[in-house]
Amino acid sequence: MTASTHTQNRPASARPRPRGRLSDTAGPLEKAFKAIVLTVACALVIIPFLGIVSTSVAPADQVTNAGGFVLLPREIDLTAYRSILSGGVVSRALLISILVTGVGTALSLVLTAMLAWALSRRGTVGNRAMLLLVLVSLLFSPGMIPTYLVVRQFGLIDSLWALIIPTAVSAFNVIVVRAFFANLPEELIDAARIDGATEWQIFRRIALPLSRAVLAVVGLFYGVGYWNAFFNALLYINDAAKWPLQMVLRTYVVNGTEMGASEMGTVVEHAPQQTTIQMAILVISIIPIVIVYPFLQRHFAKGVLTGAVKG
Repeated sequence: MTASTHTQNRPASARPRPRGRLSDTAGPLEKAFKAIVLTVACALVIIPFLGIVSTSVAPADQVTNAGGFVLLPREIDLTAYRSILSGGVVSRALLISILVTGVGTALSLVLTAMLAWALSRRGTVGNRAMLLLVLVSLLFSPGMIPTYLVVRQFGLIDSLWALIIPTAVSAFNVIVVRAFFANLPEELIDAARIDGATEWQIFRRIALPLSRAVLAVVGLFYGVGYWNAFFNALLYINDAAKWPLQMVLRTYVVNGTEMGASEMGTVVEHAPQQTTIQMAILVISIIPIVIVYPFLQRHFAKGVLTGAVKG
């Protein structure tokens, strides 16, 4: 008698039950507890964000009566958005942030991909020395004062390049992309070399198309970093006309400085409340990342795991 026949002849109650998922073995109390915890966690995230958006579009009298925080607006009033996006401080800062984020992310991706490819090729001249230098920069930070002196020495004070160049290459992102490149099949690269492809053609036509997932994740890291860059602007940008959006956010939201008609760039008959303006600036600073993230989310787990676990 075989083992399978013996198992079939056993009573149904004595047969081993198939091992299901962890959620299938949870009891009703445990499932209810998990549902409550998840509901509370989602509410803690959604309610403040919903309140910010609602307050930014709520009528002035409702904001006043509610004490400055409206959860559900009585009607939609876009006066605050029209006021701050009519060519004033916020409009200028928004354009600067978009410019810095776009140029900085593109430049960072190019430099990171090229450096990671060079470090992943074992026959590259100075490979070990350059890799050691990247690892050392990952472990030891140069410090604020030396970095400021270097930026000033290159004449980048009050230049938008000061928001891009000092953070153009992240050692962590280089290591992640290098790990991905190092795990590309050597047979594929050897076949391309046999066909007469140069190193640049292999990098551009084989390595880059195969690395879309990891580059999308690294690009998201760079983009969020440039968009939220505040400290570099505080150190290197003295001209208020060159402030990115995060500096405007600090001045008019965190510090509570009132925004007058000159800062708005227009004169309105019924100026919106400062609370409504502050919430509108917050929404504008959040929305671009919220819009971009869903398009890259499908690459996120694959890109991080492929670049960081292998190799």
